[in-house]
Amino acid sequence: MARKASKNTLDAATLAFNAADRQLHAHPLFAPLISRARIYRRHFTLCPDDAWAIVTGSGDIYVHPTRRAEEQEWVYVLSHCLLHLALSHFRRDRRPLEWNAACDVFVARFLSDLKIGRAPAELHAQDLPGGNEDRLYDWFCADGIPKHLQRLSVGGMQRLDLYYGADQRYARSHDRQAWQASFAFGLRQAVHSAIDAAAGRTPAFKANGASMSKANAARSWFISSYPLLGAIVATFQIVEDSAICLREKISVGAVNAYSKEIFINPGVGLSEQECRFVIAHEILHVGLVHSRRREGRDPYLWNIACDFVINGWLIEMGIGTLPQVGGLYDPELKGLSAESIYDRIVTDMRRFRKLATLRGVGLSDMMGASEGLRDFDAMDLDEFYRRAMSQGLEYHLAENRGFLPAGLIEEIRALSQPPIAWDVELARWFDDWFQPIEKRRSFARPSRRQASTPDIPRPSLVPREGAADGRTFGVILDTSGSMDRRLLAKALGAIASYSVVHEVPMVRVVFCDAAAYDQGYMAPDAIADCVQVKGRGGTILQPAIDLLQNSDDFPKDGPLLVITDGKCDRLNVRRNHAFLLPKGARLPFVARGPVFRVE
Repeated sequence: MARKASKNTLDAATLAFNAADRQLHAHPLFAPLISRARIYRRHFTLCPDDAWAIVTGSGDIYVHPTRRAEEQEWVYVLSHCLLHLALSHFRRDRRPLEWNAACDVFVARFLSDLKIGRAPAELHAQDLPGGNEDRLYDWFCADGIPKHLQRLSVGGMQRLDLYYGADQRYARSHDRQAWQASFAFGLRQAVHSAIDAAAGRTPAFKANGASMSKANAARSWFISSYPLLGAIVATFQIVEDSAICLREKISVGAVNAYSKEIFINPGVGLSEQECRFVIAHEILHVGLVHSRRREGRDPYLWNIACDFVINGWLIEMGIGTLPQVGGLYDPELKGLSAESIYDRIVTDMRRFRKLATLRGVGLSDMMGASEGLRDFDAMDLDEFYRRAMSQGLEYHLAENRGFLPAGLIEEIRALSQPPIAWDVELARWFDDWFQPIEKRRSFARPSRRQASTPDIPRPSLVPREGAADGRTFGVILDTSGSMDRRLLAKALGAIASYSVVHEVPMVRVVFCDAAAYDQGYMAPDAIADCVQVKGRGGTILQPAIDLLQNSDDFPKDGPLLVITDGKCDRLNVRRNHAFLLPKGARLPFVARGPVFRVE
């Protein structure tokens, strides 16, 4: 680079050129490129008199020393030369004139789309053809270079701006790879900067002068190369502050879905691959809405269950490297959902509470509980994360960006669908157990429609004889003081209506708090009238279960429906059964039948 004179002695041409140089150094895409290039603007340069600039394969850019131009014109010329280097345009196996023209068209179109700088009047052309350099080269070789496309070279009319000369250094492959790597880094930095500027986190679209940390490099990789998680990652900031991590007791990493921050402890010394794993781990917590799906479960044990699922997927997908600290992984849990793993964990809570998440032992790496926000704000964020995951999945699959486990795909697609209401699930349960009764034609009972013509017999449809025999089910009602009356009202109302629709004439009912009270067979719509909630301590349901399982007047294949708040004993149910619980409650054992959660 030529030594610059003091500002007071610089002419207008030099001032404009220096301003363009500073602008490109501040541009996130071109800053890595111009930092590698060597720019010469002095007398006795290789640049021809009628040219703007020429570029060599080794990264030298020779600029006309006295040409007067505006700042934006120099931005265009320098960007043009830098893109030749970034896109590996130096090819000795091509016809020079046609290949240079093809590269100039491609670069001119690139800069036009990027809207950076302004092409000088003599370099401006309209109706630039599409296609890559190879396609344009084949066209120019076959049909010649159109006249209006012969003026795009910054090396002058009918001249090449790709200067080969005797320089052979560019033939080395690692030189080409270095320019390509700088260009890739610039693209990632440009995407990162554009998102930050659009989100209002930075005041302007500019390059980051500081060297990028491994965590931020991993973040940029997701944004540019991994569409499944890139959209959500782009909205999060990486926080690498030892003081914050010490205060929040973060051993390796954590995430706050509501402040949109991923915390990574710089003292751990994670590699970039480990940073990728940690970032993907935390973003999946967010995208799969694990905080809101907890629904009353123990926060730490729920976090452990989710960690087992996520880490298994990430290892299967080959994203990054599992950190040595806080990386929970058990291949025997492959294919299980977080809810299923949690049900296993609660059977041995003492052992699982000793395990460490990425945040540490006894601490959840999902920070910033949704209770801290207004409910509609939290719902809006959760909806955004679900939509981003769903769209990311479609882009990922469409572009074949890598393997995804079937369980992850199913979970993302399930989250994108509205949840099935509890009463709809209960109705399906009735459909499975009580098929429509087959009816037959009968002339035994005259139809009312034939009152005016009594001599004309008309058949009616009646159930076949004995069709309703054994058509019943058992209801075990928790009537302890901890039960919510609204839960009982909703549950019994749904049971009554579905029983009538499915032609269940009688239901066997057992009330239960500290003891079991057999109410015998009752009409479905009469159950609610005789229910009384008794405030007698805890609930013991097993005697009620045994009563129906051993009853001689209850069908051997009759299903059981248990309505409780989950504050009960551990049950051993041998019959087909289902549970109806309030949303957020959990059973103290692994349920073998379906669980319907009433809102």
